[in-house]
Amino acid sequence: MIHLASRVPDPAVRRLTATLYGYAFLSDLVLLYPLYVVFFADTGLSVGQISSLFVIWSAAGILFEVPSGAWADVVSRRLLLCLAPLVTAAGFALWVLLPSYPAFAVGFLLWGAGGALVSGALEALVWTELDRLGAVGRYARVLGRARTAGVLGVVVSGVLAGPVLAVGGYPAVGAASVLACLLATIVAARFPEHRPPADASTPTPDDEGDLGWCDTLRAGVTQVRTRPPVRSAVLLVAVVAADWGALDEYSPLLALDTGVRAEVVPLLLLLLWAGVTVGGLLAGVGERLGRRGYAALLGVVGVGLAGGALTGRPAGFVLLALGFGAAQLATVLADARLQARITGNSRATVTSLAGMATDLLIIATYAGYGLLATVVENAVAFAVTAGPYLVLGLVLLTRRRPTVVPASSTAAAAHGPR
Repeated sequence: MIHLASRVPDPAVRRLTATLYGYAFLSDLVLLYPLYVVFFADTGLSVGQISSLFVIWSAAGILFEVPSGAWADVVSRRLLLCLAPLVTAAGFALWVLLPSYPAFAVGFLLWGAGGALVSGALEALVWTELDRLGAVGRYARVLGRARTAGVLGVVVSGVLAGPVLAVGGYPAVGAASVLACLLATIVAARFPEHRPPADASTPTPDDEGDLGWCDTLRAGVTQVRTRPPVRSAVLLVAVVAADWGALDEYSPLLALDTGVRAEVVPLLLLLLWAGVTVGGLLAGVGERLGRRGYAALLGVVGVGLAGGALTGRPAGFVLLALGFGAAQLATVLADARLQARITGNSRATVTSLAGMATDLLIIATYAGYGLLATVVENAVAFAVTAGPYLVLGLVLLTRRRPTVVPASSTAAAAHGPR
């Protein structure tokens, strides 16, 4: 019945997905995205200082991630989705008003807090609403399309960033970024949200009922700690998402190293986001990947990222686009697998734990990249940092039990007889 219902575009499903896609698009329609690393460099920051800012960004995510996830399980998830862009907008405004290392650091703290408010709350709201509408089997495809909508926002910002920078400088770029965040808040207010109490007639071992913040946090941590399937899914999300999430921040510097002007950097980044767009749209096809197929997908990520970086030419961004697209697909599939394994009322908390693990790995990646970049060329550091995808692919091939299964199958298993 899940498969049948998922094929029917119910008006309520259309409203949910349209709001989700609009929110994702506007949240990433930030003209500072393709330029903020260049902005930092133009302000006089070194690669080491820029790396330290990325560490602060991830540290903020770790600080706020799990508490905000538990908050999303207790209060309105829609409210948190409305607040997140406002917090992020404050950080962007601070950057362009007071361009300096301290202001950049505070701005990243605010951006990290805004991201934490979304992380966990968004996935939990979408899964819960699709489940209520009998369309949970569509989750991977919906999430993939939402990620694609976000990528399209980045692509549009990449197209507009150069001209806006040429006309109004960084203040105009910052003002446009703040406006996009305000529009995202307006769209977030349209999210449907239905959160009835747990049905006592169909209890599950992990139903927590209506808990307070502390109890919800404890329940989420307990689920990850005591349930190996959930724990392995959390770790997979973290490992797959962290590496390319960190490398993405260095891609503008990689573009500059090819010899192009700063105004051309956003255009090269468009190639990367085109690849990420395709990766998100392939989520429905990717659900059919088994263990070997998923391991091969990770191999494509590693080879594409490393090979593209080492070319040292603008044409290498085609290979990089392939690697980033495969990484997006691998991340969406890992997230769908995690959502299908979570039970009870602490869904956002568990998802936020995966986000916290991702941030911890991203910090390690930033630190390692910063050290490598002081002794080797930026392209070599980029290629070496992409190596763990090849290692993870080999590890998955040695496991007897399949690691990746179709999201629709896991969803059915999660809601069917045990």
